[in-house]
Amino acid sequence: MTVTVLGIPRRMLAFTLDGEETRVPEGATLLDACRAAGTDVPVLCHGAALAPRSTCRLCVVEVEGAPALVPACSRRAEPGMEVRTDTERVRHSRRTVLELLVSSVDLSMTPAIAGWIEEYGAEPDRFGPDAARPAAEPRFDDDLMVRDPGKCILCRRCVDVCGDQGQSTFAIAVSGRGSDTRVTVEHDAPLTDSACVYCGNCLDVCPTGALSSRSEFDGRAAGIWDESAQVRTSTVCGHCGVGCGLTLHVQDNDIVRVTAPHDDPVTRGNLCIKGRFGYQHVQNRG
Repeated sequence: MTVTVLGIPRRMLAFTLDGEETRVPEGATLLDACRAAGTDVPVLCHGAALAPRSTCRLCVVEVEGAPALVPACSRRAEPGMEVRTDTERVRHSRRTVLELLVSSVDLSMTPAIAGWIEEYGAEPDRFGPDAARPAAEPRFDDDLMVRDPGKCILCRRCVDVCGDQGQSTFAIAVSGRGSDTRVTVEHDAPLTDSACVYCGNCLDVCPTGALSSRSEFDGRAAGIWDESAQVRTSTVCGHCGVGCGLTLHVQDNDIVRVTAPHDDPVTRGNLCIKGRFGYQHVQNRG
């Protein structure tokens, strides 16, 4: 007999979202409420089952009585709130944030960015050709991972998943100040000389492609990487007896990437080096 554990039911609370009464469980964020209501709110730094940091500020909404716009990803819903997601003030803020991001960071690998730029009427060239951009080139420390600081928005999702919200390796951190702020390892060493265990979980949470697998980086550089042509297949890792769930991304009959579903009860989206990168033996046709 299968027993379903329901847990303690959460109290529902009511508030107004864009003029309509909305009910959500106690503890839900405004972003949770917007998604439940089918309201589209842009997010860049939020996701991957990590605690929100509210760094990108794209998801800001207007709350009646609040002196400033609030990030929907971290602000909890409260009874009686009046929330508006598409006022001119909100749109102006999102448009400005997009212009600042696009002028300072290469977001060419961020899938939704082009649609947001069009939706909010952002002008990517507003700050001119002399806008500050990181001058660092991609770093190739090994054959597994690539670090491209020119695409980093300092959302810190990689730091969190490498730290106390995931792997607990603490191999990467934010260093520097002001325009010199960057994500790096101790003493700015190569990954091979750091505490990195090559789980690759940071690749899975990076929203902009600042961290990517070498296979994806090389495929994009060669113009052959095509996510629309990739077939996803769910399976179980065979390297050990833990039973981690895998998602194989297959293009042209070759495995090109391995990820893990974030709702998997075993992995919660996390993998080890063998699970994420040890798939070549499957397609060794020699």
